[in-house]
Amino acid sequence: MMSFRSARTFLAGGAVVALAGLVLAACGSSGGTSSAPSASTQPPASTPAQPPTTGAGTPATVSVTSTTLGNILVDSQGRTLYLFQKDSGTTSTCTGACATAWPPLISPGAPTSGSGANASLIGTTKRPDGTSQVTYNGHPVYHFQGDHNPGETNGEGITAFGASWFALSPSGSAVTSPSSNTGSGSGLGY
Repeated sequence: MMSFRSARTFLAGGAVVALAGLVLAACGSSGGTSSAPSASTQPPASTPAQPPTTGAGTPATVSVTSTTLGNILVDSQGRTLYLFQKDSGTTSTCTGACATAWPPLISPGAPTSGSGANASLIGTTKRPDGTSQVTYNGHPVYHFQGDHNPGETNGEGITAFGASWFALSPSGSAVTSPSSNTGSGSGLGY
């Protein structure tokens, strides 16, 4: 008989594999260059077209929480924040299908520092659409569409859209240590 934890791990793994197929389809053989997604790579109708924003238009908050990866940065709902190694400085290179799979953390005002985060490392950068994306230690930060609950790190170590994605440590560095979380996305080979 399958335990609740085993069933949840099995379902989370299936969701990551399904998302991996969507990411691979969106990447195609373009080498990560951005282009308009074809109809076959459009997100499902239940996926929001806009990046997630904070509730009631309030500024974003960046905090620190403990996960299987160690202490990492999260948003006000406890969702893991990632950096994209293809980004150069504070300039985001993740748009179109990339920003659908890896929604940027948008803030309508100056973002704030929550528990454990260094306020002097938090900033914003303008995205091509004119919105303000939160940065931490000079890195634009993103969510992962495959993370559904606080503390999930399913995007850790994934290579997609031309580079790798990693959770951020409280110092703003990429967390690259292996995770014991079976749903972490590490080692999936895509």
